[in-house]
Amino acid sequence: MGSITLKQVRKAFGDIEVIPGVDLEINEGEFVVFVGPSGCGKSTLLRLIAGLEDVSSGQIIIDGQDVTSAAPAKRKLAMVFQSYALYPHMSVGKNIAFPLKMAKMPEEERQKRVNHAAGILNLTDYLDRKPGQLSGGQRQRVAIGRAIVREPAAFLFDEPLSNLDAALRVNMRVEISELHKKLATTMVYVTHDQVEAMTMADKIVVLRAGRVEQIGSPLELYHSPANRFVGGFIGSPNMNFLEGPAAEAFGAHAIGVRPEHFLMSKTEGQLPGTVGVAEHLGSDTFLHIDLDDGTHIIARAAGEFPISHGDRIWLTPEEGRVYRFDKEGLAIT
Repeated sequence: MGSITLKQVRKAFGDIEVIPGVDLEINEGEFVVFVGPSGCGKSTLLRLIAGLEDVSSGQIIIDGQDVTSAAPAKRKLAMVFQSYALYPHMSVGKNIAFPLKMAKMPEEERQKRVNHAAGILNLTDYLDRKPGQLSGGQRQRVAIGRAIVREPAAFLFDEPLSNLDAALRVNMRVEISELHKKLATTMVYVTHDQVEAMTMADKIVVLRAGRVEQIGSPLELYHSPANRFVGGFIGSPNMNFLEGPAAEAFGAHAIGVRPEHFLMSKTEGQLPGTVGVAEHLGSDTFLHIDLDDGTHIIARAAGEFPISHGDRIWLTPEEGRVYRFDKEGLAIT
C-alpha cells in the first residue's frame, strides 16, 4: 500500500495563497520527487500530505481513505527531515526504537524491527554508539532507520541531504535509491537540487510559485519540457536560451539549446562568439561563451577540446536538438 491522491489541494496563509490548487496521483511504490526553486511551495505541499499543515481546501486521500482532516499519526506516514533530530543521550538503537516505545510496542518486537532496519542501513555495528560518535551520513541513516521501523505506507523526505558535504550527498543519494528498491515502499522526496531529482525519481513534479509546471519521468522532462521554465530548470548546466534572429530562423520567439547539443568549430558555424572561462573537468570542458549578439551561453565540449580564453569559436545547434518556445514561454511542438 502507499498510494496518495491530491484533489485540488490548496493552502493559503491569510490572504497569501502559496498553493493555488494541486491535483496529483502518486502510485503505490513510486519514488516521486518534488523539485523547484526556493519558495516554490514544495516543502509546504509535503507538510500538507503529512498533516503538519492544514489544507485550506481540497482532499488528500491515502490508500483510498480521505485523511484531509486526520492527525499526522493516523496517516501511516513516516517523515525524514533535513535535521536529524536525534536524542544525543540515547544510543543509536534506542533512537531507532523510540517511536515504537512511544507506541508501547512489546520490547521483543521492537528489537526485531530495530535489528532489521539496522541490517538494511548497515548500522548493526553502531547500535550501541551515541549520535555524536557518528558521521553526518550515519546520523542521517539513523533518522531513516527510525522511519523504517514504523513500517509506514509511505516515506516523506524533506531535503534530507542538505546538511551533508558534496561527497556524502552522492553516497546518500545512492543509498536512498537502493533503499527504495529493497523496501518497494512509496517515497515522496523534496529537493531544490535537480541533479537529485534526475538521478533518484521515478516521477518528478516540477513546482513554481505553488503551481505544478510539469509531471513526468526524468527523461520525459529532459527531452520534452512543457515550457521554458522546466527546460531551464531541468538539466545541468542549464539550457541556453536565444532570442532575436537566431530564434526567428526556427519560427519561434525563443529557442533553447542544451550545452551538449552544440557542434563547435574554430572556423565556421551559425553562431560566432568568443570564449571566456573554460572549465576543464577532465572528461568534459564547459565553455562560457559570449556570442557576437551579446548572448552569454554555456557549451559542453570533450575534456581534451583545445580551446583557451579569448579564442574565437563558431557554434551550430545540432539538428533536431532545438527547443522552440512562444512569447508565453510554452513549448512549440
